[in-house]
Amino acid sequence: MKQQSRWIVLTLLALAQFMVVLDTSVANVALPAIQKALGFDASALQWVITTYALTFGGTLLLGGRAADLFGRRRTLLIGISGFTLISLFIGLAQSPLQLIVLRALQGMSAAFMSPSALSIVLTTFREGKARNTALGVWSAVAAGGAAAGLVIGGVFTEYLNWRWNFFINVPVGILAIVGILKYVPAHASTASHRHLDLRGALLVTSGLMSLVYGLTEAPNWGWTSFATIGTLLASAVLLAGFIWNESRASHPLMPLSISKIRNVAGANAIMTPITAGMLGQFFLLSLYLQSVMQYKPVEAGVAFLPFPIVLAIVANTVPRFMQRVGFKKFLMAGSVLLGLGLLWLSQITVTSTYLTGILPAIILMAAGMGMSFISVNIAATSGVHAEQTGLASGMLNTSQQMGGALGLAILSGVASSTAANSGLDPLSALVAGDKRAFLVASLFAGIAFLIATFVIHGKKQTSSNAAPTEVISAH
Repeated sequence: MKQQSRWIVLTLLALAQFMVVLDTSVANVALPAIQKALGFDASALQWVITTYALTFGGTLLLGGRAADLFGRRRTLLIGISGFTLISLFIGLAQSPLQLIVLRALQGMSAAFMSPSALSIVLTTFREGKARNTALGVWSAVAAGGAAAGLVIGGVFTEYLNWRWNFFINVPVGILAIVGILKYVPAHASTASHRHLDLRGALLVTSGLMSLVYGLTEAPNWGWTSFATIGTLLASAVLLAGFIWNESRASHPLMPLSISKIRNVAGANAIMTPITAGMLGQFFLLSLYLQSVMQYKPVEAGVAFLPFPIVLAIVANTVPRFMQRVGFKKFLMAGSVLLGLGLLWLSQITVTSTYLTGILPAIILMAAGMGMSFISVNIAATSGVHAEQTGLASGMLNTSQQMGGALGLAILSGVASSTAANSGLDPLSALVAGDKRAFLVASLFAGIAFLIATFVIHGKKQTSSNAAPTEVISAH
């Protein structure tokens, strides 16, 4: 493929990924408007965000494996088509139940888009400088898209209607489909079979969903209640059943051998706490800006604007040094900066200002995410066989989405329980809950730092054009 064509392909794939990531966060700023328009109960409001992340993360391994077995472009186009159509229906939703069900279906469509798009990136660009640059762009889109979603969501909610947060996916999706059909080569799978491990997919999806559901509802049920313990126990049994199934299936959904690659396992372990801190932070901070600082939706969105700007600068600068420094040091530094930003937020008060209380934290977190996302993408996909690029992409995206869903469940639970037991007035109680949640989120960053330090193998890439044997194949 010609160099110019490769970058056109990357642009189209990044556009598809932007749609996926955007819809993880675009509804955050619109939550008060959605609650008012559809009559959401306050306790159920977080499910607008959680449901999408939950079904997205729960079916990513299935989507990634389908890309490997049935063709990357075909799987990507099916995912985008479903995502675009469902986005239209979400914009037309008339009740909380309709919205949540459609968000679940939208997340499932995204699960077939994201890993197939990333696997095409991996097979288009060889390991080394070219792939690092491409993954820098991809990482900026993947991490910055969440923050950009807050800005876009604020603008649409303020000046149009919350429904346009979803209607906008329709023309963008059609544009992406036309471009992909024209520029992305068809991929004929080289796999020797077409068997999809549906039993494994059912076990891992139900196990992950049970885990997030149990953690989300635990503050309402009580952490020691029969419902909480039973749901979490069911999750453990289902996930154990998934591991058992994968070790014995002739064509497993996730061959356990891939998890034996040290950096693949370590990178996925890092991605979970990093996104747990970030998605939960976006949710809580967007509500803080509107409820405590009395920002309008568009003002709350603009308040996040420095995040994607700083992240894009860092993510596109890091690849220049990756050849000499390696990705381990960037992973460690990124985790530290992220943790410092979250610690800064844990000091907010009812009278905090944006310039001193919020902006420094946003800059620190954005720089940390810019370093972390590109490094973790490189670590999680280096040296993976071409027939498993979709699987590797699906694993990393699963870690990302489940981390986000778990983080939102845990941090919102911490915030609400702290507020309820604070004995303070409503506004002060909300801030007290947010402070405690941001402090817990900083611990997630600390966990990521420890994994980066003691698990990740920091081997430097020695050649800008080298590609492991059988890792990269033509489309």
